[in-house]
Amino acid sequence: MKLTFWEAAEATKATNDWKQWADFDLTGIEFDSRLITQGNLFVPLKGENDGHSFIKNAMDKEAKAAFWSSAKAAPEQFPVLQVTDTLKAMQDLAVYYLKKMSPTVIAITGSNGKTTTKDMTEAVMAQQFKTYKTQGNYNNDIGLPYTILHMPDDTEKLILEMGMDHANEIDFLSKLAQPDVAAITMIGEAHIENLGSREGIAKAKMEITAGLATKGLLVVPAAEPLLVPLIKDLPQTIKTFGVEQADCQAEIIKVQKDYTAFKINGSDTIFTIPVPGKYNVGNALIAMTIGQWFDLSEEQIKTGLATFQLTKNRTEWLKSRSGIELLSDVYNANPTAMNLVLDSFSQMPTKGKRVAVLGDMLELGPDSAEMHACVNEHLDQNEISEVVLYGTEMKALYDVLLKKYPKNQIHYFNKEEKESLTNTLKSILTPQDMVVLKASNGMGLNEVVTKLLEI
Repeated sequence: MKLTFWEAAEATKATNDWKQWADFDLTGIEFDSRLITQGNLFVPLKGENDGHSFIKNAMDKEAKAAFWSSAKAAPEQFPVLQVTDTLKAMQDLAVYYLKKMSPTVIAITGSNGKTTTKDMTEAVMAQQFKTYKTQGNYNNDIGLPYTILHMPDDTEKLILEMGMDHANEIDFLSKLAQPDVAAITMIGEAHIENLGSREGIAKAKMEITAGLATKGLLVVPAAEPLLVPLIKDLPQTIKTFGVEQADCQAEIIKVQKDYTAFKINGSDTIFTIPVPGKYNVGNALIAMTIGQWFDLSEEQIKTGLATFQLTKNRTEWLKSRSGIELLSDVYNANPTAMNLVLDSFSQMPTKGKRVAVLGDMLELGPDSAEMHACVNEHLDQNEISEVVLYGTEMKALYDVLLKKYPKNQIHYFNKEEKESLTNTLKSILTPQDMVVLKASNGMGLNEVVTKLLEI
């Protein structure tokens, strides 16, 4: 980190007499005292626990300074920067640090696929540039500035994931990061309970343009009519992607459980990505479009896509001890994303039967039951032999499936019956079978995945 104590003081407008301490270099920042290393700046955030309570831990770990906003007295003889709000101070410091280091900022949001797209984009850009990306799901008002302040000194391209639950959150993140390039993966139904409608979600995702450079690039899905009126008057360059009419248009050649092959308009090159599904091709098209914007060669883009590393729990193929193949996608879920995964899974070649384990999709609001029931249109007993449903909201889908599946091929469990669900799966699965698990993270299906791996 190229930052000194006095720089941090000036960037955050610290109100105490910080010049009583001679200036010194900071080695990094942390808000979790357990992660402090020698020379770090400690940021005590106020959440369920007040971070100020852990100042001794931070000092024992050889933190060299700290932000301070508590009414309690700061440690004597320890360099602190008195601020009104320690989170805002970290955000202000991130803004300063971005300007100082001046990497090109690439921002990615969307109802689904943003983490995968971030991973793909980073892999493509890394073929030519020093890159750094959001780690894990650090994509909110804490995680984004933390990511900025953790980028390596030589970072040329910074890929930032931007998440949201409510309106105005991405607006804030975009204005903080001031991206040069922005992309929207898709408009789904995630957080529709808070945003009222898909139109509301579209407008919230478009907040990513709030800080976007006037001469920058915005990448959007071609097959999304809700975005058309929102992009028509923007000054930025707009590029569309999709498998239908689009600036970057894909023709899918082959879909296997561990890779997908496709071509794009204007090229005979066959590109591959080490993940299944048409929806992941859309994510790859975003990474390609961004790579093209920065003049990467076709070969560089091809290599980056073929070798990208997927963040854990995103469409992850696993194998149980006995050989059962599991497609684990249990980190988040909304109807559009669930339907896309089921469409892809239905076409996966397998020696045995295909089984779908689907848990509740959360935060869908008053239309939740209808949205869950409509998933039945993407379930066919000739392709997915058995369906296991879990959670209160999935009862609506179960009731519909009773009309199209034999009763012994669909199974329903309420939220208190996770153990019974696992036991049922153990009884119906054979080593030749393939199973997909998809639900919102709050349903805890990762626990089921762990137990299935043992059989």
